[in-house]
Amino acid sequence: MEKNKELAGIFEKIADILELKGENIFKVKAYRRAAAVISELSRDINAIWQNGELKQVEGIGKSMAEKIDEYLSTGRIGKYCELMEEIPGGLLELLKIQNLGPKTLFIAYNQLGVKNLNDLEAVIENGRLESIFGMGDKKIENIKTGISLYKSGKGRISIGLALPVVDKIIDFIGPYADKVSVAGSLRRMKETAGDIDILAVSSEADRAIEAFTGYSEAKEVSAKGETKASIIISEENLQVDLRVVGKESYGAALQYFTGSTAHNVKIRGLARNKGLKINEYGVFQGEKVIAGAAEEDVYRALGLPWIPPELREDRGEIEAAAHEGLPLLVKREDIKGDIHIHSNYSDGKNDIGTIAIAAGKLGYEYIGVCDHSKTSRIAGGMDEEKLKRRNEEIDRQQEKITGLKILKGIEVDILSDGQLDYSDAILEELDFVIAAIHQGFSKNAGIRMKKAMDNPLVDIIAHPTGRLLSGRKGYELDIEEIIAYAAEKNVALEINSHFDRLDLNDTNILKGRAKGIKFIISTDLHSTEMFDSIKLGIGMARRGWLGKEDILNAYSWNEMPLRRRYHD
Repeated sequence: MEKNKELAGIFEKIADILELKGENIFKVKAYRRAAAVISELSRDINAIWQNGELKQVEGIGKSMAEKIDEYLSTGRIGKYCELMEEIPGGLLELLKIQNLGPKTLFIAYNQLGVKNLNDLEAVIENGRLESIFGMGDKKIENIKTGISLYKSGKGRISIGLALPVVDKIIDFIGPYADKVSVAGSLRRMKETAGDIDILAVSSEADRAIEAFTGYSEAKEVSAKGETKASIIISEENLQVDLRVVGKESYGAALQYFTGSTAHNVKIRGLARNKGLKINEYGVFQGEKVIAGAAEEDVYRALGLPWIPPELREDRGEIEAAAHEGLPLLVKREDIKGDIHIHSNYSDGKNDIGTIAIAAGKLGYEYIGVCDHSKTSRIAGGMDEEKLKRRNEEIDRQQEKITGLKILKGIEVDILSDGQLDYSDAILEELDFVIAAIHQGFSKNAGIRMKKAMDNPLVDIIAHPTGRLLSGRKGYELDIEEIIAYAAEKNVALEINSHFDRLDLNDTNILKGRAKGIKFIISTDLHSTEMFDSIKLGIGMARRGWLGKEDILNAYSWNEMPLRRRYHD
């Protein structure tokens, strides 16, 4: 699947350069769409090409197919090579900085010679950036904030990108290990990961270490010992550490290397109060080992039940465990459907029938087709007539399929004045309504979102903070105020499972839980390959202490406490 990564990366860079140069936005979007389609393919693009099946790949038009053919035939794409000669590589990286638009960046490059981050910081420091037309103090401060966010995010990536890397490594070393597990923040399902820890038990530690350090996608072996090794994964530039431990210490090591520092400090304090010592080798009473092989035994020795990894942040979980107050956290099998799904009626890759078949194979009771409304033109937003055609298509597909209900939903834009993109008469015809802001992040976003929640037909607010882990801060609003208003209006908030969103995060989920609001966990699906990403949202929900009773789509459809069913 290496060619998939290469081609997706090339198309993304072409889109970046075209956007930087101010090219037609629809052309930029076409390249980004092609990149997304290729990266989400479950088959090798090279095999598809060799079998002459490129034309059958949804989302790949004639122009993109020609470029794929050129690359797989010659190893290069002429258009890409031409564009790369025009723009310094360091300049493209700056597009990741929030508040620094492509137009401003291109002017800074042409007029001020900005080619990289150092150049950008220098022209801000010496005041030359102010010479660009329309560049005021507020805009410069916003760019500085974007640079700070960009720097803070470097070296960490979304768990959605890290988990597939770890899964492949674990599968690779599995034959050489009796037990193997990821540890650290990734096991806690923290939204971003830095270094990754893997623990293993193996009767042949040397073979496990040898296999690990020989992993094909490792660009560097940074450390190698008898029971420990570290590699750097090439594309993601991730450091992955493997420790091989004895089976008698596996549970203790898993506990030790999973919990946050604060959690582990409190656990060690609890052990001392009981006259015990705890470390990665076991739980000791004097010189005697009383627990260590199983993680459950480690907690039991301290008088506690096993604490789920996602909770191990010292946010009251130890105290709750001591008093039998841990929540029964939501699990994947609790989820009965996904209700934020985009079909090819807006910017989704698949038709409704294909989506329904894929959902049925997952055992879902229902899906909610939730395409974009008319203002989201770049995302293929539907006008009223197209929405009507989509709803008729849902009815046709429903007649063909049994055991799965296909719901008619919408992701309706919240406009600049807080009004919704469709009339109430249109919205009343739908099974549910998700409202979202997609434009004007700094234009009274909080006021607009609250006004949308005043409409009794709005059931859910999508991606409530608007942040992207890759570097976008999100809407300018007071999220605590939004959470309180959602509680007052009985509007649910979305936990968006897309790897670059994971919005809401765990901290805000906890705030919402304290207010008693309901949530949905959704994939924001744009292709059926994305169904599996629901595990990321479930991880966020578990970090936020949510049980299935807190999640709308953990209810059967007829039992789901949607707002519109209960409003006055």
